[in-house]
Amino acid sequence: MSRLAKYAWFVLIFNVGVILLGALVRATGSGAGCGRSWPTCQGEIVPQLEGATAIEFTHRVASGVALLLVFALAIAVWRSVPKGSQARFGVVLAVLSIIGEALIGAAIVLAEWVAEDTSLARTVAVPLHLVNTLFLLAALALTAFWLSGGRKLDFNKDRALRAWVIVGGAALILIAATGAVTALADTLFPKDAGSAGGEHFLTRLRVIHPVLAVFAASVGWWASRRADLTRSRATMALPILVGAMLLSGSLNILLGVPVWMQLVHLLLADALWIAYVLASAEALQVEAPVSQPVG
Repeated sequence: MSRLAKYAWFVLIFNVGVILLGALVRATGSGAGCGRSWPTCQGEIVPQLEGATAIEFTHRVASGVALLLVFALAIAVWRSVPKGSQARFGVVLAVLSIIGEALIGAAIVLAEWVAEDTSLARTVAVPLHLVNTLFLLAALALTAFWLSGGRKLDFNKDRALRAWVIVGGAALILIAATGAVTALADTLFPKDAGSAGGEHFLTRLRVIHPVLAVFAASVGWWASRRADLTRSRATMALPILVGAMLLSGSLNILLGVPVWMQLVHLLLADALWIAYVLASAEALQVEAPVSQPVG
């Protein structure tokens, strides 16, 4: 594996860490830690680091580093990879996605859709932020895949398989989006707070995510027995990760959604999404050329 490919995998893993930091900001109600100030924090480049301010500032610094890492990856790919390579396409999508991350994050801060805000606008912005994050992870995973020797994707290779890949990806995105809404509801209206939240619409949306997750897992199991997927490490990891997701989700509810368990659940969700993207790429890539015998 080339150094550039290793760097691409590192950038992917680093961004997963940044996502977990973002979840920590939301789960601890630290989104207002820097006030209505962006990209500075409390109007300062380096504020006094304590409490919510320290958590939010750490996330902002990590996000800035992630932005620079993705830009550096794009420059390296553009200089080292020939024209027509799909790695170039993947890294361009990664750049656009991480710029989108920064813009959505800035909008959330400047509009003050943070901390105890229960507005409909925040309910829309939070899952939108997560969906954009999934596109970023997919772009980085595909870039690393192509830099590691993965071949060009052929969407006409198997139309049935292509349909399953699209439906499965859409299902995972929908589940993730509803999960973001559920996590927001758990943060704003903890179940151990009694009647807090009353009849707020967020509390009534909680049930959608687990129902969708169980349904999608059942359909996915049924479909996987019929789809002709490449037997790769990513493909074999999928059922394990789905099982781990269902288990961690159940434990999350039983334990009263503690912050640490929310982070574990999100980490597994990110790992499942990345594995799905890689398994799909391996299944849809063009066939390897058959070597001709010599003599």
